[in-house]
Amino acid sequence: MASLAEKRMPDVEEEPVDPTVGDSSRGNLNPGNLNPGDLNAADPQARPEELRLLEALLFAASEPLDQAALAKRMPDGVDIKAALAQLQADYAPRGVNLVRVANKWTFRTAGDLSWLMTREITETRRLSRAAIEVLSIIAYHQPITRAEIEDIRGVVTSKGTLDVLLETGWIRPRGRRKTPGRPLTFGTTDTFLSQFSLEALGDLPGLEELKGTGLLDSRLPTGFTVPTPSDDPELRDDEEPLEAGDLELALSPRVEPEGEGGS
Repeated sequence: MASLAEKRMPDVEEEPVDPTVGDSSRGNLNPGNLNPGDLNAADPQARPEELRLLEALLFAASEPLDQAALAKRMPDGVDIKAALAQLQADYAPRGVNLVRVANKWTFRTAGDLSWLMTREITETRRLSRAAIEVLSIIAYHQPITRAEIEDIRGVVTSKGTLDVLLETGWIRPRGRRKTPGRPLTFGTTDTFLSQFSLEALGDLPGLEELKGTGLLDSRLPTGFTVPTPSDDPELRDDEEPLEAGDLELALSPRVEPEGEGGS
């Protein structure tokens, strides 16, 4: 007589297994449901051997390789041109692309991901002695023209010196002097105050402070003074407003073109 356990067991009919359906619960991969890319990922050996060799050569190379150099390292009978085209297509949607530069092949970061490789660095540049002198004169004597700077320094001020100070953002053109030639006048900016931790131009060191730090000779001529700079951004009575093209400065003398009939 059958036991009680045997009597209570339900009858289970075995269902036939469909070979066209993959069993994901067991981690099986069914080739019928995969595209060629999935097959290659599942089984590296399914990828053409020439592509794997070509890929390895390009990854290991320290510099771009031309087609002839690659062909020498590949097995006989491989169509190197077709293999490169196929490998380039395989890597087109990836983060690394196969590119040709100057008729040589190399792997490079995809163009749309180049921002990930960008690194900003701050380059420290030393001001020349001339630039420091010009900056100091502008700070204390603003608004001041280039000719007036040269009168104080006693030497010609080169275009490059003013260009460097303009690029730093520490000085700016304020206006034009109401004199023949209408020269530009220069003054300092808020960036200048921020750079040197000044709340106002009035915080610049005075005569006694400059002498105490050794920046000025203690034996100065009688009546020598250090001007008191002004923070007033308004134009002076002897200044005119800048015009539309004045910010595109041409500080160097304009060179006139030579005549066509010159010797």
